[in-house]
Amino acid sequence: MANATDQGVASQFDSRLDIQLEAGAPPLVVTPELPSLADALDWLRSVDDDLRAATRTHGSLYLRGLPVRDVQDFSAVRDLLVPQRTPYREKATPRHSYGDDVFSSTDLPPAQPIRMHNENSYTLDFPGTLVFCCLTAPAEGGATPVADCRTVLRELPDHLVRRMRATGWALRRNYSDLVSLDWRTAFAADRAEQVEAYCAENLIAERWSGDDLSTSQIRAGIITHPHTGDEVWFNHLAFWNSWSLDEEIRESLVDEFGPDGLPFETSFGDGEPLTRDDLATLNAAYAAATVRRSWRPGDVMVVDNILTAHGREPFRGERRIVVAMGDPVSVRDCLPTVDAEARFV
Repeated sequence: MANATDQGVASQFDSRLDIQLEAGAPPLVVTPELPSLADALDWLRSVDDDLRAATRTHGSLYLRGLPVRDVQDFSAVRDLLVPQRTPYREKATPRHSYGDDVFSSTDLPPAQPIRMHNENSYTLDFPGTLVFCCLTAPAEGGATPVADCRTVLRELPDHLVRRMRATGWALRRNYSDLVSLDWRTAFAADRAEQVEAYCAENLIAERWSGDDLSTSQIRAGIITHPHTGDEVWFNHLAFWNSWSLDEEIRESLVDEFGPDGLPFETSFGDGEPLTRDDLATLNAAYAAATVRRSWRPGDVMVVDNILTAHGREPFRGERRIVVAMGDPVSVRDCLPTVDAEARFV
């Protein structure tokens, strides 16, 4: 039953799914006893509509009690939860592919936290739903925190919201096998002509200097969920801004590559840079909206990628969290406040 102390919004589906609502944690559904994967798949089929509706109400939903032990089990669960898959486009961080469109959540070092973000917010078509699963829980830390982007938008001051609403945000990338992904990996291409065709189709400006590639794209940072009608803060503005880097790393990268040669940089869509104070304000809004649960083996978390940002906390010990993406959404169906554009700022 719902926890009366929770401040979130309950729905008509809570009692049917026995959703546990606790302050500071994503909603949790403890499944009935399911002796086999076949039993689990039957149960998921029986509550599919309720799970989807509850996820759209709460933004994310933990499922605990599914007998998921390996990637194959997870793939079967994924196929029921998100039958239509979304490819991983414009790759930006290292991941291991397990095949069948299942990936490691990230391969970045355990000590490095990952800031809150919406998956593929910079692409024209992105996953509407993410499904995470814990195959091995870390000994310490390693939660996948989530933040309600409706709350983030409400928490932000008017001047930042107005600027984002009017100009969107810009992402600039420099591809390298030294400090980020090279363009062949990022675009799953082996020829420059393939990258150029993709960029032309997906409204990305590109520049070449020999074999080196730079890109820039303008995207809306505030969109509306096509099913719920909720307006949300949806972008990587803080995630890839250079002020988010450790100060020593930032200074080293600027010294080595110059301010225009960083692997990633963001600004508002008119080229106006973020200040340190802007970044602190954005991070505070995410923090106010963030909740977390510690992983247990077999846990599955379903995330509405438009309503909810996610991240990763540092950890110790072996951690094996896999992820799959589905329910593709076009940004054009989300009432973007600015049109996508291929332009360097």
